[in-house]
Amino acid sequence: MSDNKLLKREIIRTNDGSHSLFVPSLNENYHSTHGAKQEAEHIIIKDALSYKAEQKQVLNVLEIGFGTGLNALLTLQYALEHDIEVHYIGVEKYPVLESEYKQLNYAGSDKKLQELFGKLHSLLWEQEFAVSKPFHLKKIQSDFREMKLPTNHFDVVYFDAFGPDIQPELWTAAIFKNIYKSMKDGGVLTTYSVKGDVRRAMKSVGFEVKKIPGPPGKREITRAIKTN
Repeated sequence: MSDNKLLKREIIRTNDGSHSLFVPSLNENYHSTHGAKQEAEHIIIKDALSYKAEQKQVLNVLEIGFGTGLNALLTLQYALEHDIEVHYIGVEKYPVLESEYKQLNYAGSDKKLQELFGKLHSLLWEQEFAVSKPFHLKKIQSDFREMKLPTNHFDVVYFDAFGPDIQPELWTAAIFKNIYKSMKDGGVLTTYSVKGDVRRAMKSVGFEVKKIPGPPGKREITRAIKTN
């Protein structure tokens, strides 16, 4: 299914003890070296999922950059703990290999969580599955620039592509326009980047864009809302 010869990766340990992946050819990490898990818990769970879950108990979530599966795992945990229903679509061009995800330590010593994390990765692509009762997953292998997304569908978007300095073609108005159209009114998008060009691209397609406090090692992040 994947052509990972173009994206060689190394497993690294970040400052909070959780793993990330490093891509030597891009000199880029999948997560913050200050702490992969604490970054995701802040940007993805606190400032996106939990923010929207205060308003709705059934959420459609889109992740741009499924990557290591950390964001999906944390979302699954949140759904189980807070009794919300999540329908999750993760888009990824270069899926992580079994030999890679089996080494990642996000589930710790929790056997049930380890099983669920393995399931997130091992499920077939392009099909929706119920990973657990409240959490449904569909993984799509695609270039972000070629995404075919439903209209007026997503409540929450995690934009977790490689950085705009590394791959600027993934942070354009055209991509944000596609995502904007796929979101419901009031939908929320979060990303770690606060680069001016990124925020201007978001604003140009209609998002209401704000800088908000970031996790350790990152002073600010971006939250964008699709306004009515």
